[in-house]
Parts: sequence; structure tokens; C-alpha cells
Amino acid sequence: MDFFSLLYLVVGLVAVITIHEFSHAWVANALGDPTARLQGRVSLNPLKHLDPLGTLLIFLIQIGWGKPVPVNPSYFKKPKRDEALTALVGPLSNLLIAILFSIPLKYASGFLGDLAIGGEPIGLNLVAAIVDMSIILFAFNMLPFPPLDGSKFVQLLVPRRFEFAYRNYLKNGQMYFLLFLLADRFFLGRILGISALGWFIGTVFALIKGAIFLGI
Repeated sequence: MDFFSLLYLVVGLVAVITIHEFSHAWVANALGDPTARLQGRVSLNPLKHLDPLGTLLIFLIQIGWGKPVPVNPSYFKKPKRDEALTALVGPLSNLLIAILFSIPLKYASGFLGDLAIGGEPIGLNLVAAIVDMSIILFAFNMLPFPPLDGSKFVQLLVPRRFEFAYRNYLKNGQMYFLLFLLADRFFLGRILGISALGWFIGTVFALIKGAIFLGI
């Protein structure tokens, strides 16, 4: 990967991760939980949201994550609903960013292309990277595995008689997610030559990006 490609990816990921985590913190505070606000997380300062290991991995393997936003459901008026809403708003914020940044990408690509250094269309490629990273982060976080946001949103759909079992799943489900990633990478990927995670993210990415550009 050349310097500019790495630059676009890193800046795009840092931007979308920051917005993602800020959105969690802002909504949690708005719903009555001040935990994230008291830790300075209701901020668009990337340094407030970047996890040291997750940030390092962005540079090393182009995959990373932000520092999880602390949430205390006991502050919420309706803990189950409000925890799910707090989780959902992160991926939705990335979807919104993808839509907003797609507008200049579609209608002002010429102007963005003029923002260049040494012939490299930095403006155009950076906006495109933010759009792509936003959609990928949305798709990834909607997977129903803890600690991803999708797992907390799904609890709204779980029948009452299964709530206790699902709560246990949320507490211990990281192990299942790790097993899924290992199986996807080393069994499906290397032996069968396919990736369930890659297929899912790729399919969602293509559908959302196509829908955005058709709709704007």
C-alpha cells in the first residue's frame, strides 16, 4: 500500500470511528446516562475516542477500533430500549456520514479532483475513503456479536422469556465472536477460499453504496 492510500484509509477510519463513538456518548448523555460525558467522551476530538491498540492496528494491518463508550443502563428510564438506542446510533451516524459525503462525491467530483498535491487528487480520494469506511463500519458493527452494536440492538427483538439467556450471551458472547472470526479466517478463508464476514460486508457495502448514489 502506497503512502497516499494509507493516508486516505487512516484519516477515513479515524474520522468515522470518532463520529461513531461521539454519537454513542451524546445519545447516552441525552437519555440520562452521564458516564461518558463525565469521562470527556461527548467530544469530536479523536484523541478522546482512539484506543491505543486499535489505533496501532490501523497503521499495521488497516483494521482498528475505537475506545468503547462506557454506558450504565441503570441511569436510563427504560434501560432495555435506551441501551439499544445508544448502541444503534453509532452505526446510524456512520450511515448518515456516508450519505452526506456522497453528495459532493457525486455532484462536485470535479472540484474535489482539483484539490490535488503533485497530481494526486487528495480531496476526491479522501472523501471517497470516508464514504467507504463509513459504510464498512456500519456493516461490521451491525453484526449480532458482542461487543458489536448489533448485539445490543437485537435485544429489542428478543422475546421476554429469552431475555435472561440473551443477557448471558451479551456478557460472554465475545468468545463466540472470536471463534467466528477464527473459523472465518482459517477454515472458510484458507480451506474453502471464502469468507462469510467478507461476503456479508461486501454485500451490504454494495447495496448501501448503490442505494445512496441512486437516491441522492
